[in-house]
Amino acid sequence: METNIMDPNCPSRLVFQRIGDKWATLVIQVLEPGPMRFSDLRAKVAVVTPKVLTQTLRTLERDGLLTRTVFAQVPPRVDYQLTELGASLLPALKTLRTWAEQNVGRMAAAQDEYDAAIEDAVLSAAH
Repeated sequence: METNIMDPNCPSRLVFQRIGDKWATLVIQVLEPGPMRFSDLRAKVAVVTPKVLTQTLRTLERDGLLTRTVFAQVPPRVDYQLTELGASLLPALKTLRTWAEQNVGRMAAAQDEYDAAIEDAVLSAAH
């Protein structure tokens, strides 16, 4: 199958859709060390609601990026773990994370500069 990400019908756009989901990329990175329970995942990802985390985990499982293992015990225990496919995404996410952490200050400065220019233009037009 030929793929071309610029083709709107290309199935590889699914990958960009998944990577564009901030919760999915955070969950994948949090699961790097190994299996984790829902409550531990939620604590490490932080500020994600249980509903959104559940939806994210289901989507990642459907995409083959993680597995969900239910242990027959009382109370029930469920672990989430990256698959080989999910783990193969980690180097790309680490590169993106490094870039983000190194450049967030520059982006924030650019946003401030842009916003100030827009504000100056609005004020100039008002006078």
